[in-house]
Amino acid sequence: MNHIHISARNISKTFNRRQIFSDISFSTSAPGSIAITGKNGAGKSTLAKIIAGVLSSTSGELLIELDGKKLDDEARKTHIGFVSPYLNLYDEFSAMENLFLLMRIRSSHDCMDHEIEPLLKRFSLWERRDDAIRAYSTGMKQRLKYVFALAHSPSVLILDEPTANLDNDGIKVVEDVVTEQKRSSILIVATNDSAEAAWCEESIRL
Repeated sequence: MNHIHISARNISKTFNRRQIFSDISFSTSAPGSIAITGKNGAGKSTLAKIIAGVLSSTSGELLIELDGKKLDDEARKTHIGFVSPYLNLYDEFSAMENLFLLMRIRSSHDCMDHEIEPLLKRFSLWERRDDAIRAYSTGMKQRLKYVFALAHSPSVLILDEPTANLDNDGIKVVEDVVTEQKRSSILIVATNDSAEAAWCEESIRL
C-alpha cells in the first residue's frame, strides 16, 4: 500500500487585501483525520480548497508526498477526492455524462466499470443516472458529488460541510464512508458542526 503524507507550513491566505487566516501549520499521514473548525468566515472552506488544490495559498508551503516523493499539481488529482456544496455540476448533462467528463480530466477511465455502478447504487442514484442534473434535488446533487470524489478510491478525502443538504439516509451513508476512509487513508473535514468535527482525531481551529 502506498504511504501518503500531507504537511502544511505557515499557510496564509489573503483576499482583496483582507487576511483570511495566517501561519497555519499541520502534518498528518495515513491513516489520519483532521477537522478544520472555526466561526463563519474564518476560512474553513478556503483552507479545504487549498489542500484540495482548487485554490493557492498566498504564502506558505503545502506538501503532499507519496512514498516520500512530492506530488505535483497534476498528480494530486489522482489521489485527492473533494466534496463541497459549492462545487458546480453541468446541469444540462446527465450524472453519467458528468462522471465521464470527470474521468477524462483525471485520466482515470479504467475505474468507471467497477467503481461507478456500486457508488451510484450506494448513494441511491443508479435509477436516475441518465437524468439531466437540472432535474436533481439539491440533496441528490450532493450525493453525486460524493460519487465523483470516491470514484478513484482517493488516498485523501476532503469534505467541506459534509452533510449539507442531505437527508438522514444520505448522512448515514456519509458516516459509513468516513469510517472506511479513516481506516487506511487521510480524512479532512471542514465544518462548524461539533458532531462532524468529532469524526476526526485532530483539529485545526481557525
